Amino acid sequence: MLVGLVSIITVAQVNGSRPKLVVGIVVDQLRTDYIESLESLFGEKGFKRLMKEGAYLRDVDFVVANPDAVNATAMIYTGNYPSKNGVVASSIYNAEKHKSEASLNDPSSIGNFTTETYSPHNLMLSTISDEVKIDGAGLGAVYSIALDPQQAIIMAGHAGNSAFWINDNTGKWSTTTYYKDVPQLLSQRNYGKSLASRIDTMQWKPAFSLDKYIGIPAQKRYYPFRYTFPTSDRNVYRMYLDSPLANEEITSVAVDYLSALKLGNRGDAIDMLNISYTAEPFKYVKDGDYRLELQDAYVKLDAQLGRLFDAIDKHVGLSNTVIFVSSTGYYNDAVEDDPKYAIPSGKFSVKRATSLLNSYLVALHGNGNYVETFSHDQIYLDRKQIESKGLSVSDVAEEAKVFLCKMSGVSDAYTLAEILSHANPELESLRLCINPKTAGDIYLKVAYGWTLVDDTTYPEVKKQVRSSSVLTPAFIMGAEVESQVINTSVKAISIAPTITQILHIRSPNGAIAKPLAL
Repeated sequence: MLVGLVSIITVAQVNGSRPKLVVGIVVDQLRTDYIESLESLFGEKGFKRLMKEGAYLRDVDFVVANPDAVNATAMIYTGNYPSKNGVVASSIYNAEKHKSEASLNDPSSIGNFTTETYSPHNLMLSTISDEVKIDGAGLGAVYSIALDPQQAIIMAGHAGNSAFWINDNTGKWSTTTYYKDVPQLLSQRNYGKSLASRIDTMQWKPAFSLDKYIGIPAQKRYYPFRYTFPTSDRNVYRMYLDSPLANEEITSVAVDYLSALKLGNRGDAIDMLNISYTAEPFKYVKDGDYRLELQDAYVKLDAQLGRLFDAIDKHVGLSNTVIFVSSTGYYNDAVEDDPKYAIPSGKFSVKRATSLLNSYLVALHGNGNYVETFSHDQIYLDRKQIESKGLSVSDVAEEAKVFLCKMSGVSDAYTLAEILSHANPELESLRLCINPKTAGDIYLKVAYGWTLVDDTTYPEVKKQVRSSSVLTPAFIMGAEVESQVINTSVKAISIAPTITQILHIRSPNGAIAKPLAL
């Protein structure tokens, strides 16, 4: 099945010409089954174009235990796993500062139109974008626009011109002073066409009559959704960013970039435009059933892809462009099962669990605060407290693990030493997404069907624990790319070396997979 990708590369080599533009697109939580089941609702210029004219990878495996939008994007662009590329999750616990912070937090870089401080400093490997910039001796332009700040920065890389994102508190397009290029069109958009001035007038409602949607229950057909975004709601921009209307804003800016910045028309060096979209289930549904909203979101995303591809064709030519689209390899189910169905479930309270664990360790070793915090399914022990008592951190971690495994709602627990030992090959997916410098002492797995409630934060965070074993796709489209459907599983870290091979440039410096070719 990989023969098609071999032909992609072979034809490009024979032709000898290189593209003028490469467009990288990451769609958070995009699912293969939804694309295929909703195909009849799509137009001809979005997903259908990708499937008809490009290589369609139906099953992209991110391998790691806990992919999220940020670490998945880093895997796609570096060609390596979180344990090596430095981006283990959207946030990490900083033991020195005793608080969680964004993985790419960098206080030395000041925010522009935001108080957030980000840079690619903690991204430890080069990216596709970096290699595009280096190949052109700095002459190629590399820009990224995204819904999430860290995605924007990863996609722009270390050497990019700029990375912009939509601030979830103000709705302004924001960046970091790490990047020196601030396109005038975005500054103008913040002032002359700001989201704040438009959002009160926006509505999200179904694109089609309800009889066109699939498997919609009767009550949803009688009461179709209509969402507004009033600025009186303090969560208005978070709601907006979770809706398909945010994808429309991304496309509008991307189209402006293609025109105003003349991407793909600036000389011999390759330019790159990086974009993020969302296919995440809408968290603010009114009745707990988001089937209609999700289908409509896919329909609207398809329309935005078509709009973007048409703009690329107009300004650069699709024959002069390589486009890759990838999901982020996971899926969050926003709906908890109603108790009336008697599905085995419960609520796992982080505050209660850590309190009980500390009481247990006090009973064993005397008074003290042995548990520092819980973050990203990991428990961090207070190492200074433990060592001050002359105890071994690894021994206390083992005691804590045994106790935690007896708690209701806990399916498994592993010490950091266990995960890093390579003694258990089943823990490989955990090893690949852990950096020993920032990892907790115990990794906790809450049982499927349960809700993990982090009530140590405000507002508290709830996560329905379900298996996210769904097929997630990727597409590669460009001149001479043969139409292919690839059913065999392909590792996400193969995308970066495959794209750079097609471009005839170096792979990212940490890319460990071979290009998808013989």
